[in-house]
Amino acid sequence: MNDVVKFLVENWYFIVTAIVMVVMAGVICWNFFKLPTKEQIAKIKEWLLYAVTEAEKELGGGTGQLKLRQVYDLFVQRFPVVAAVISFDTFSGWVDEALEQMREMLEQNQNVQKYVGTH
Repeated sequence: MNDVVKFLVENWYFIVTAIVMVVMAGVICWNFFKLPTKEQIAKIKEWLLYAVTEAEKELGGGTGQLKLRQVYDLFVQRFPVVAAVISFDTFSGWVDEALEQMREMLEQNQNVQKYVGTH
């Protein structure tokens, strides 16, 4: 019993930090999953636009399969529960939509072109 008390006294800040992190993760998950399904998908698609833009910036053109793999790996890390319940075909369709949106942004916005490095 003495060892437990000693451990708690010496490491209270780690314990508090871990509790806060778990609570924050729980709140984030709760807020996301209480959204209607359409809003959840919209949030994921917004994030996918960011992910495909970063993949384009990092890997450049002509690397479609590598970009898809990179975006999928990031997606699985970011949304593991969603990745477990949707098919890869559905995900790939969402990525295609995000790519189309990114291409439109590249055509219309010079700042995006500079960011991605296509200017």
